Amino acid sequence: MDTNLSDLSGVLEQFIADAIAFIPDLIASLIIFVLGIYLAGLFSRLLVRWLKKREVDQELVKVLETVTRWSLYILGTTMALNQIGFNLTAFLTGLGILGFTVGFAIQDVSKNFIAGLLLLIEQPFDIGDTIEVKGFGGVILDVDLRATEMRTLDGRIVQIPNADVFTSPIINYSRAERRRLTLAVGVAYGSDLEQVRNEALSAIGSVTGVLEDPAPQVIYNNFGGTTIDFELRYWIDTVHTDYFTAQDNGYVAIEQAFRAAGIDMPYPTQVVINK
Repeated sequence: MDTNLSDLSGVLEQFIADAIAFIPDLIASLIIFVLGIYLAGLFSRLLVRWLKKREVDQELVKVLETVTRWSLYILGTTMALNQIGFNLTAFLTGLGILGFTVGFAIQDVSKNFIAGLLLLIEQPFDIGDTIEVKGFGGVILDVDLRATEMRTLDGRIVQIPNADVFTSPIINYSRAERRRLTLAVGVAYGSDLEQVRNEALSAIGSVTGVLEDPAPQVIYNNFGGTTIDFELRYWIDTVHTDYFTAQDNGYVAIEQAFRAAGIDMPYPTQVVINK
């Protein structure tokens, strides 16, 4: 019994001695870790400030800032682990053995991380561009390591996973210097169709931002129930106007021109007969 107590006491004393000896290394490791996080943030902010002064592209700045920050995080963590004698090589070997399990757990995170970096490098859009992707249309606010943040045209804030953005067709409206609009219009049967064509072309030509080349077109395409229908197609310069303003001004110009020329644009009516 005394022998067992003696052995237990010896083990306890050794444990306490090892713990006391380990404390300085643990404190040094924590200091290195915290200092590494602080320096990573400091250096990344200084880098961003330096790049912005040289007017480097905003997306490239974000890539360099992200790579710098995470590289310093990894470096600081590695140094902190080495301070306490952590065998990083053995740990990585263990991760290799558990790789399949871990891979399934973090595959979405890593996929979005890589897709975010590729989006920032390839730059299919810039911060502030108006795009359409995955059924959402709006202005790009930010691209972080997980998702692309967008303010939709109706004011909602949506975050789309980077992997979905990267693998989906992207329509970038901001990079289109010219856009074509199509207005659907109908005029009454019996109207002089050539007069209608001329009035429509003259009216749309007065709208700000409408291009002369390609020239606007009037294309009759349907005999409706109460109207002869046509499409008015015209191109705009997006530097001088935007899509919705040009669309609104187009309809207003057509209505005013047709009213002044006496061209009727009827709408469907129903006659109710009381018996």
